[in-house]
Amino acid sequence: MATASTTSPRPAIPAGRDLTLDLARVACVLVVVFVHLVLVGVGRSPDGSILIASPVTETRWVAPASWIAEIMPLFFVVGGFAARTGWASAQRRGEDAGRFIRSRLARLARPALPLFAFLAVALLVVKLIGVDPALVTAVEVPVGSVLWFLGAYMLVQALAPWMIRWHERSPWLALGVLLAAAFAVDIVRLVVGIWTLGLGRIAPEGYGVGDELFGLPNIAFVWLFAQQLGFCLKDGWFDRLSRWWLLGVIAIGFAVIGALVTFGSYSTSMLTNQWPPTAPLAVLAPIQAAAFTLLRPLLAVLMRRPALQAVVFLAGSRLMTIYLWHVTAIVALTGVQLLLPLPMPVPGSASWWLTRPLLMIAVFAVVWVISLGTVRLERPRPEPEGSRVGPAATVAAVALFILPSVAISAYGLDLPLALIATACTILALLLTTPRGTGQLARPARISGAAG
Repeated sequence: MATASTTSPRPAIPAGRDLTLDLARVACVLVVVFVHLVLVGVGRSPDGSILIASPVTETRWVAPASWIAEIMPLFFVVGGFAARTGWASAQRRGEDAGRFIRSRLARLARPALPLFAFLAVALLVVKLIGVDPALVTAVEVPVGSVLWFLGAYMLVQALAPWMIRWHERSPWLALGVLLAAAFAVDIVRLVVGIWTLGLGRIAPEGYGVGDELFGLPNIAFVWLFAQQLGFCLKDGWFDRLSRWWLLGVIAIGFAVIGALVTFGSYSTSMLTNQWPPTAPLAVLAPIQAAAFTLLRPLLAVLMRRPALQAVVFLAGSRLMTIYLWHVTAIVALTGVQLLLPLPMPVPGSASWWLTRPLLMIAVFAVVWVISLGTVRLERPRPEPEGSRVGPAATVAAVALFILPSVAISAYGLDLPLALIATACTILALLLTTPRGTGQLARPARISGAAG
């Protein structure tokens, strides 16, 4: 009897695709997951009471380690590379900026909608059953902390067509203006912080609110700067530098960050500098772009292995689900440990660290189950030819999607904002649904992370 081959066909790889970018994108998200696993620990005290601690923030090595572990600048650099590639392809197909932006919006908004809806329902349920508000707040903070990415990434991707044109005309001017603007925002934020600190002698609660809100413009300037470096990476600028020049970029960059945190008002932890983003994160972007370029030949060799390709493509097809849902999975697993109850080591202890890899595997198992229902939402949905979506609708949809995630990051996740985010995301998707040519095209099955 003839037997069917059990060998899975290798995924189709589009011609010219740089697999090192897929690996970098997946690696960035995995680092984010691990960082969130160690930032907050939940355990039990000897008397059996719940113990919540942040063991890594109390250690001296966490600040310098964050200079490596804060990997989001590289994600935006790689995103800039992908945006330039995608925009060139869109232009060859005769597509305009509106269609390009709507495709980017769909890739973020469609996977985000189930999370917003879940959070809204969950927060409504805990409110109705009367869960301790302090416990709810302890959960809301970490879950909402990852949502800044949606607004920031959508903003820079929406501006990509125009930023690419600026890059093509004056690449160095674009980089210089954006970096200078990032420092200017930090200076304004510092001045406002000093002023509110003076007022704090009368109203202490005012400090930390005004200066944070004044730092919000850097959501654009810092991450646009990182994206512009992605355009430079696509142009081959970093590839043309010798190994010693790349090492020099890394050394000078870290020296600049060291000077900023020593003589400036910046936190020594890059994780603290992440929200609102500050100039040291912008300085991290060329450091990480140079390091990525140095490692790229090795990464290219690794990505020739079919097994690694399969892992990267599998994770890449679910990358937004991993990013958006991993904190919720951590919270759910911690809740299960508390309810059963299962042994829980003291946060920061040797046994606690030994359980981190096991918990990471459990988190990915939960996210995998979630992805069974969300993976189709991450597949591109090309607009039918001849469909009509007005420019005003596109702009309104982008604004509707960006604002709730920024508000959640600035003020904290709560029931009203979860409901607003759900409604705004639905409306953004409705506004950008093509009309005029019948039904939408089916999602395309493309292996790997979205470009």
